[in-house]
Amino acid sequence: MNKLTKNTLSGIEKQLQDIQNILAKDLCDLNSIAPIKKSENWERKLGGGGKSISISGNNIEKAAVNFSSISGKNLPKSSVALKSTAKNSTRFHAIGVSVISHPQNPFSPTGHMNIRIFIEINSKNEIVNWWTGGGFDLTPFYPMLKEAKAWHQNAKQMLDQYNKSYHSKFAKMCDEYFILPHRQEHRGIGGIFFDQLQHKELQDSIDLLTDIALCFTNSYKSIVNNTKQKQHSKGDKDYQLYRRGRYVEFNLLFDRGTKFGIESNGRADSILASLPPEVRWPSIKTAGIKKREKKLLHFFHKRWKEYL
Repeated sequence: MNKLTKNTLSGIEKQLQDIQNILAKDLCDLNSIAPIKKSENWERKLGGGGKSISISGNNIEKAAVNFSSISGKNLPKSSVALKSTAKNSTRFHAIGVSVISHPQNPFSPTGHMNIRIFIEINSKNEIVNWWTGGGFDLTPFYPMLKEAKAWHQNAKQMLDQYNKSYHSKFAKMCDEYFILPHRQEHRGIGGIFFDQLQHKELQDSIDLLTDIALCFTNSYKSIVNNTKQKQHSKGDKDYQLYRRGRYVEFNLLFDRGTKFGIESNGRADSILASLPPEVRWPSIKTAGIKKREKKLLHFFHKRWKEYL
């Protein structure tokens, strides 16, 4: 049984904070003009805190990279760990990093990634249970076959280094999770998603989380760099703002991270930082929107197996 020393906990926090800084730098670098970057440290009254970084620039309209480390005695009702919590645990620690990016150009996709580790300790300050979770997904506004293929292939190549079965499991979970049931639509082209995973020892799992974050940022940078200068019309932009509404609907209605953050009395501004800066829900769809959406939903119907 491992003891959760201060160095152990602070060491995990340091590794995830380093990941946060890498992600923030990469998003800043996607702008050709120095973006506006704001950092804010925050504390949670019930235990823990975090750091929120917001970025806005000429290519990335709005991005948020959040780090949080919270602790407490009782889990929020939305936590998937409720059924598997150790009987002798007296306190939990949840440490994570999340990133969301909403580009200016409608031909650049929205990108999302999060990684987290959950640790339970007993009265002797020993680790009695732990698991990891997270993943990433991509939400284009226009079909992008070449980019979709690279997105899924990069994820598989990275995961195969850890376990050959992970990609098919995580990709399937992603398809099942990032979906809007009331519209019968996938949120995007998918990616990977997993929860309650123990990959070998604790440090092995942290290494996996690190590689997931690096895989995301490397893939996303490549896609945005290839699309951020594409010419677009007002109609293209209007369509992007309309489709952003789907992202808002998912995050407010179904996202576990949003529910966990709210129920655990997290920082509301950080929790809702994933929402786009501008979005529209037109009461009547124009012919242009209908035409674009038909093509996009046909593209979304393809799943990860078709790109490998």
